[in-house]
Amino acid sequence: LDALAASTRAAGCVVVPYAADLSDHESIREVIASILADHGRPVALVWNAAVWDETPALTLDPAAFDRQMRLGLTGAVTALQAVAPAMTAGGGGSILLTGGGLALAPEHGGPVPALTAVKSALRGFVHASAPALAAQGLRLGTVTIAGRVVPGTAFDPDNIAEAFWRLHSDPDPRIEKVFDGS
Repeated sequence: LDALAASTRAAGCVVVPYAADLSDHESIREVIASILADHGRPVALVWNAAVWDETPALTLDPAAFDRQMRLGLTGAVTALQAVAPAMTAGGGGSILLTGGGLALAPEHGGPVPALTAVKSALRGFVHASAPALAAQGLRLGTVTIAGRVVPGTAFDPDNIAEAFWRLHSDPDPRIEKVFDGS
């Protein structure tokens, strides 16, 4: 984290690294409490935690599957619950979760069944929960990345970051931005 923070600082950004196991709910709560104590009310939370694991369904260890669900879905719920009170008290904010194109076409997720399940469940959670959070001044949304992230392509991380920024800053109450490279 320190090396990444140093290179990001060299590019002119303000960076304060925090370490946490994002598959551990208590670790998530603790790191968010530290960030809130150090920096105050957040304006946005971006959750982008997942594992690309090409283990077939018949040999997937249930404990590994549970960890992937905690990392990509229930960890996001824990983080959302940890930041929501501070965001709500301060007038609102955005909670943006990274979705995956496999949630749109799960029939193509055979090579990565656990990730397909995580992203499908995450998308369902966002669509089911966003209206209730909007009533509290919180934007819950997903940038669903429908392609392979590769620098220098339409799926360049900078382009994806711009999609997150647009979803956060756009007054349109849209819940999902499907990023298909355009």
